[in-house]
Amino acid sequence: MNETHDRLTTAVSRRGFMQQAATVGAFTLVPSHILGGRAYAAPSERLNIAGIGIGGVGRPFLQGCASEPNTHIAFLCDVDYQYADPVFKEYPQAKRYRDYREMLDKEGDDIDAVLVATPDHTHAVICMDAVRRRKHLLCVKPLTRTVHEARTLTEAARRAGIATQVTAASSVSDRACDLQEMIWDGAIGGVHEVHCWSNRPLWPQGMIRPEGSDPVPAHLDWDLWIGPAAMRPFKEKWGKDHLIMQQAKYNYPFDAVYHPWNFRGWWEFGTGALGDMGCHHLNTLFKVLKLGHPTSIWASSTKAMPEATPLASTVAWEFPAREGMPPVTVYWYDGGIKPPRPRELEEDKDWPDEGNLYVGDKGKILGDTEGGRIIPESKMQSYKRPPRTLPRVTFKNIATGEWIRACRGGEKASCNFDIGGLLAEVVQLGNVAIRRGKKLAWDGPNMRFTNDDEANKYIQEPYRTGWSL
Repeated sequence: MNETHDRLTTAVSRRGFMQQAATVGAFTLVPSHILGGRAYAAPSERLNIAGIGIGGVGRPFLQGCASEPNTHIAFLCDVDYQYADPVFKEYPQAKRYRDYREMLDKEGDDIDAVLVATPDHTHAVICMDAVRRRKHLLCVKPLTRTVHEARTLTEAARRAGIATQVTAASSVSDRACDLQEMIWDGAIGGVHEVHCWSNRPLWPQGMIRPEGSDPVPAHLDWDLWIGPAAMRPFKEKWGKDHLIMQQAKYNYPFDAVYHPWNFRGWWEFGTGALGDMGCHHLNTLFKVLKLGHPTSIWASSTKAMPEATPLASTVAWEFPAREGMPPVTVYWYDGGIKPPRPRELEEDKDWPDEGNLYVGDKGKILGDTEGGRIIPESKMQSYKRPPRTLPRVTFKNIATGEWIRACRGGEKASCNFDIGGLLAEVVQLGNVAIRRGKKLAWDGPNMRFTNDDEANKYIQEPYRTGWSL
């Protein structure tokens, strides 16, 4: 099994050709026979899948892909061979790479579809490289770290005609469809508020960058991990005596400063609790309430550090009336903050650590990222459910099952990039509001804040020299 591969050095590589095309104008769609790819695979053909960023959350999604008929985990790529070792052992037939660019250059002809499960700050650049090769894409949430990345990548994937999916909580599961049908049936009247709260963060937030540096371990390529972000010294652990760890409300899975897992708490690499969990909470919600761009966003948080996401925050997005539905404000809470317990909730029922609460003119629905019930239970029991009109998805692993079906030319995945890109934009708008600490007016079609030039600087952030979208 190859530990690494020589970089492709031909004068005109497929990657080089596409980069040159991108620099002279709009995205150019190159025929698949030039790229060595194919738009869709027939159900009887084996689908060759490449996984990028496999040591963490990528593993269960690889397993979901592998469980589908006629799929083959053919290539695996991770900048940390030690962290990825259990996955390498799970798929011994797969070729291994550290650098995704090398893998796509050398193996592009044999790759049909790509799973991207790296830290948030590298999603966009990796996905765009795959889009230019017309490779089908499954990306873990959030799709991107900035609004500009989300808009640009979504449009490019749409033009390329590839099958895409973001791993947000399903909006087509049985429970999600039940919720949609209930609200569309008028079970609680017009919905004018929704409250979403999460038990995140499960990683350090609100910290200051540690001083000094540690030797980079041989199993990690720190330069590739940093990717398009500004270079900084590698630091391995906080240490059990560090204030960050002593003040931890939860038992963090890792003691790492950045990698693994704890990148989520740094603005440069992650998107905080909202970016990590917001797409899960918003996916079904957006479908139920037929939401698009918000018109304004505001937020408050614990003391914000320049480089780190806050310990706790609240965010609100205002959406206008649409398709017969009234204006609605969606609220977000994290870091242990929850909305007030509704008086309709039975006294013997717990007020959960995470959930969604839909507030309508005629009642309330309490649930989670997918489904819910009218409260109190007596109102739920007396409610006559409407007919089931929405098609349910029955895949064991819905996100990967839908994606594989789309890769074979079937129906689009329910959280394709057109949907997942909008969700990414909305959660990142919330993060901008957290960083600015003021109410922001948003012009969605033109992708700009109309009342704060400083906020617009966060819409598109610069990349390190040598990296581009």
